[in-house]
Amino acid sequence: MGVDYETVQTWLAGYDSSQITIGVVASHSSLQILHGARQEGFRTLGIAVGENRRRFYKAFPGAEPDEWLMLDDYREMLDHAEWFRSKNVIIIPHGSLVEYLGATNFRNLEVPTFGNRNILHWESSRALQREWLEEGGCTMPKVIEDPHNIAGPVIVKYAGAKGGRGYFIARDYRDFRRNVDIEEEFTIQEYVLGCRYYLHFFFDPTATDGYQVQGRGQHAGKNLGRLELLSMDRRDESNVDEFYKLGSLRDLREMDLEPSFVVTGNQPVVIRESLLPRAFEMAEGTVAASFNLEEGSRGMLGPFCLETIVTDQLEFKVFEISARIVAGSNPFVGGSPYSDINERFMSTGRRIARSIRSGIESENLDDIIS
Repeated sequence: MGVDYETVQTWLAGYDSSQITIGVVASHSSLQILHGARQEGFRTLGIAVGENRRRFYKAFPGAEPDEWLMLDDYREMLDHAEWFRSKNVIIIPHGSLVEYLGATNFRNLEVPTFGNRNILHWESSRALQREWLEEGGCTMPKVIEDPHNIAGPVIVKYAGAKGGRGYFIARDYRDFRRNVDIEEEFTIQEYVLGCRYYLHFFFDPTATDGYQVQGRGQHAGKNLGRLELLSMDRRDESNVDEFYKLGSLRDLREMDLEPSFVVTGNQPVVIRESLLPRAFEMAEGTVAASFNLEEGSRGMLGPFCLETIVTDQLEFKVFEISARIVAGSNPFVGGSPYSDINERFMSTGRRIARSIRSGIESENLDDIIS
């Protein structure tokens, strides 16, 4: 079940709130997390495997950690829990941490962590994700349960934060069998044509102003906290974005070429303003539903990303959620067209640090830590 909330509260009670250190695995979105922590006046800790990783951060003095923990394997973080706590460390989770450490190990990491670590259990399962998002009112691509029923283009995805690695398109059962790794947990979704937009939200359960999320179910009638849109991106995926220039998928496969969905970069984007109310509606429903996922759920805390496709009918299809900071927020270290409206130079990394700073000052840090 992972670390229980009461234990986390005990750890926090023993922390020196004037000496909090922001700790992060040196990968994924760590540059903006470290930079944002420094902007908010925190001491920082980088966690890495390999000396070359530490040397790289000297190229970015504005984000270079104050201290390093060098490991031979990221799973050694479990053995350093007491050391982390002696340093008043709060860990900021991101996709690389969850992938390197493993979802189960992360839930058992005996160190205070920003956000709700238990919700990543729902993120890591395609089936649980779908239950959550549909309960929140999101429209999702159809799922094909039996690969023999593939009768048109589908995309096959594996579980976990793999940056698109291993995903593939299939047009029929033969395509599917040729490419699938049956040892991995996978989901088969219809391939929806449209523009892919990744919407970066932040939920602050301690704020009582702004766009308030309305509770549902057992929380009906309650304001749960403030929902913010911080930024938005599109992904460069190698090599599927260039495949259309070379011919049909069938022609390419005759040349032993397969499209790849591995993410290599991110591009800033804004969408039509008329689409924003629906975007907020989906995000609000997702947050509200998160408080009803399981008995005693603390819900969504902090940053999350709705990964969507907008069709030519201007309809959103949500195909995934990332329940933590995403690398697509990296183009916005200096702020975005959305976050700048409220406060300039507010990255997602800095917004996390600001939330921790506010929690310390208002003495409700345990409301945002798990």
